[in-house]
Amino acid sequence: MKLEMFKSKLHQMRVTEANLMYEGSITIDEDLLDMANILPYEKVQVVNITNGSRLETYTIPGERGSRVCCLNGAAARLTQVDDRVIVMAYAHMDAEEARNYKPTVVIVDENNEPKDILDEVTHGKKYGLENGLIENPD
Repeated sequence: MKLEMFKSKLHQMRVTEANLMYEGSITIDEDLLDMANILPYEKVQVVNITNGSRLETYTIPGERGSRVCCLNGAAARLTQVDDRVIVMAYAHMDAEEARNYKPTVVIVDENNEPKDILDEVTHGKKYGLENGLIENPD
């Protein structure tokens, strides 16, 4: 039996563009995709922290170093520039692999600059909606 498991995510991405006239997808800086272990054209779930919408689409690699996060096509109707989103990828694993797998979590700041890369999920109090990772949560 295969289980669908959380594989990786880009947490607190700030939407930099919304392009309604594009055919569809989410464009993300290819450096960020690499850090999060998400491939170009991989199916992802996008959860909008700002307005609560959720959608599925696929990634398109954006220019390296640009820190772009652009929702394209119909997804642009569910997002506005400056919304904060979580981009999550999943993988099918057998039970043994799933028990030992540690997802990759890339936390970004308000400019989509990586602030922390985790190989495990941590408690949410370390993160703020406005700027992602809180440097000194205590």
